[in-house]
Amino acid sequence: MTISIEPSGVSLGATVTSVRLGDLDPSEWATIEEAFHEYGVLTFPKQFLSEEEQIGFAKRFGELEHVSVPISNQRKDGSVLQDDAHRFWILRGNERWHHDSSFMPLAAKASSLTAMVVPSSGGQTEWADARAGYDALDSTTKEKLSSLCARHSNYWSHEQLGQPTHTGEGYGFHTFGAPLRPLVKIHPVTGRKAVYSGRHAYGIEGFSAEHSFTFLKELIESIAQPPRVWGIDWEPGDFAIFDNRCIMHRVQPYDYSEPRVMRHTRVAGDPLTEFAPTVRDERADNYNPSTFAQEARVAADQRSIA
Repeated sequence: MTISIEPSGVSLGATVTSVRLGDLDPSEWATIEEAFHEYGVLTFPKQFLSEEEQIGFAKRFGELEHVSVPISNQRKDGSVLQDDAHRFWILRGNERWHHDSSFMPLAAKASSLTAMVVPSSGGQTEWADARAGYDALDSTTKEKLSSLCARHSNYWSHEQLGQPTHTGEGYGFHTFGAPLRPLVKIHPVTGRKAVYSGRHAYGIEGFSAEHSFTFLKELIESIAQPPRVWGIDWEPGDFAIFDNRCIMHRVQPYDYSEPRVMRHTRVAGDPLTEFAPTVRDERADNYNPSTFAQEARVAADQRSIA
């Protein structure tokens, strides 16, 4: 049976059928990889991947940042989180547009999700095409963006929910400064430019705090408009993978008294293209400048010599 790829009809996204991700042949993988770079988001209905199959498929894209973690409002005993739980507010934060791990020195390359338990309504995942969003900007704005960088911090984004978090509380919070990332990212494979912002971004270099907040808010809103937004109404067993380098995502609100369980695997970025040096984050009291850049350059030099 020939693999089927049905484009969404908007600037991003395609639905892939007639393929089993747990048992790909080389030709099928080549087709999927090409579609991934073209569409940015691929959904695969009713795959019902095992944890091992999801991990194995994600590893085709590169080394993993998160091997397999639940994104869930359900505790191990089956009860759901209350609104005073820290993890509850992290889930609520995911309702805002973002790129995964932009607050880490090494941002993610790709993220994948398997729907395990879905609520009766809401809880859809939506994606926004930051490539087409960049293309739609006027030339003056593009020129302005070309020289701008913003800090990224999940302390910042969590604080915007009215739930400050302090260093040492864990939950994946990066405590060693805020990565400083250009607002325009060039895709390492396709060469397309995309706006790189999201809810973790703040503090544009050279801007006042108020100007930066307003500028980034308006920038994100301009990107996440039709025909640059696409979503999925999850059914159990559905699977999706998306290119974190050029696609933002968010979850739609749902009734948090109902369980929603997603199995998440995240692919680490290439240090040569996804690393950003850290600057001081006043919300994280454990600041140390990252040495990752120097290590990445040494590794690159060694590869070029080899």
